[in-house]
Amino acid sequence: MWAAGDHDQEQLSFAALLEDSAEDLYENAPCGYLSTLLDGRIAKVNRTLLNWLGYRREELVGHKQFSDLLTIGGRLYHETHFSPLLHMQGEVSGIALELKAADGSRLPVLVTSTVKQDSGGEPLLIRTTLLDARDRRAYERELLRARREAELERERLQRLATTLQRTLIPPTLEPVPGLDVAAHYHFASSDEVGGDFYDLFPLAAGRWGFFMGDVRGKGAGAAVVTSLVRYTLRAAAVFDPAPATVLANLNTALNHEFQEDEPRFCTVIFGLLTPKEEDMGFHVVLASGGHPPAVLLRAEDGADYVPTPGGQLVGVVPDAQFSTATVDLSPGDTLLLYTDGLTEARTPNAGERYGDEALLDFARGLAPTSAPGAVEALTALLDSFGEGLDDDTALLAMGAPRGGLSGRR
Repeated sequence: MWAAGDHDQEQLSFAALLEDSAEDLYENAPCGYLSTLLDGRIAKVNRTLLNWLGYRREELVGHKQFSDLLTIGGRLYHETHFSPLLHMQGEVSGIALELKAADGSRLPVLVTSTVKQDSGGEPLLIRTTLLDARDRRAYERELLRARREAELERERLQRLATTLQRTLIPPTLEPVPGLDVAAHYHFASSDEVGGDFYDLFPLAAGRWGFFMGDVRGKGAGAAVVTSLVRYTLRAAAVFDPAPATVLANLNTALNHEFQEDEPRFCTVIFGLLTPKEEDMGFHVVLASGGHPPAVLLRAEDGADYVPTPGGQLVGVVPDAQFSTATVDLSPGDTLLLYTDGLTEARTPNAGERYGDEALLDFARGLAPTSAPGAVEALTALLDSFGEGLDDDTALLAMGAPRGGLSGRR
């Protein structure tokens, strides 16, 4: 409960508030007020604005124009935009300008001006309200600084991600005598490191190993797994190049390395290339760990998938089983490997996935073709998906040219 004295004090405060004169409210308002004649000469100015700028009233009234209080840039804007709009519309609101104080300092303000008219609609004078925008300007500058720092950090992370990504795929592929090779990597994002990878490398006794795969996830964690997978596959192939054995050794390594952490697994297809006699192409042995099947584009009779049934994801269970498939790469044939970013891309047709059947139809329309021809056509296909291609995608094509031409990249 309020005491009687508190009630009396409230009544006195309210009475004092009612006694505030309009002149006092004008002079000491929390914003600046001034009135100018139509030619811009200052006719009236309140004490708040005088205190902000450090002028005496007699220095401004009848002696200066409103534009004289502006900086050079503000004066130019006032003459070319503010004043013409004011005369056309009768009001201009919330324009950011800078006033020049008596000591040469600058005061950012938000300016609103209206034209006062007589009863006949003729303009008499211009009334202007000025709000102190120093806090707002400081906030805007801080916001701009923070935005610039964020952009610089994003650019740094993009460079880091790009550099890291490029270390995970070979800059060039080893030339293989009698084999045409072409590859392409589509980066879905410049901010995140993807998990797609591929390689082609020599082994003993004139054989070559190759692989393509896709690690679960993105970012630094996926990059760590990708690096481990690539080097493990190379090392395992040197120890025993049988494709199923290579994948079994990789599976053991992944289960051992990440058994206490979040599961890290990947899909991989590993192949072994052995030249056939008399430049008649290559014998290929493939093993797949849950990876999309390779496509064989034949010199004759179109194209088909090379089935590798039964292959499990690599790194999920300790005793994963992997089966092998064999195929002959005859002169004019091309073997295509890819990651699932291609078949899972969204098409313009109501966002449907591109799919395995569409890819096979596309390959049949290309065959026969060379490895560079296949990669060039598929790269154009990837580009056609636009934003529908939202995952990294790798392509690796190997072709036995007619006539046994020497390998090239």
